[in-house]
Amino acid sequence: MGTILNLETATTNCSVSVAKNGRLLALKEHDTPGYSHSEQLHVFIEDALKEAKIARSDLDAIAVSKGPGSYTGLRIGVSAAKGLCFALDIRLMSIATLESMAHQVEAGEFDFIIPVLDARRMEVYSAVYDKNFMEVRETKAEIIEPDSFQEYREQGKVLLTGNGAEKCKSLLKDPNFSFETTIVPSAKQMCSLSHKKFENSDFEDVAYFEPFYLKDFILQKKK
Repeated sequence: MGTILNLETATTNCSVSVAKNGRLLALKEHDTPGYSHSEQLHVFIEDALKEAKIARSDLDAIAVSKGPGSYTGLRIGVSAAKGLCFALDIRLMSIATLESMAHQVEAGEFDFIIPVLDARRMEVYSAVYDKNFMEVRETKAEIIEPDSFQEYREQGKVLLTGNGAEKCKSLLKDPNFSFETTIVPSAKQMCSLSHKKFENSDFEDVAYFEPFYLKDFILQKKK
């Protein structure tokens, strides 16, 4: 048995869910280009707990989306998760952002699911999963080119999903490729994944855990 608070802040979607034994009890989220996570996250946490009729003291663990994604968004989510774990003396778990994205689609008609998050220029963060949501290629930062993901296209139908799929459409013309550009990471899909980790006692060290940035943070100068 486990009552878990899930936090997703890796992209523009500020998302919080409460789940018990993997079953969603409450979901609060808002997707905005303005990255208002610092203002919304703790409000959403309180609202989700209230809706689920769960007190903070009833929580058994916190799960946080670990990245890759927005440097600032990840820092906000991980900082909030760590603070709650320390304050409540409960466990911390991390969920791969791209893995939870993959679980948003119906995999039946596709042989491979490739969640892609937009990075800079023609670059994306991507990972590859089969129709059973098993990882077949680890997360990478890569430049999209006409021969990207060719080995998977040759083996069957491929769905690219996420905001990075938009920049893939202009280069990947094979009919075996399909695109879903509107999906963003959500704490809703974290429920079953965090429950599995809780059951397997797959916990992080609260003191030393860091987000999976994948790339170094680069400060953008104002024009």
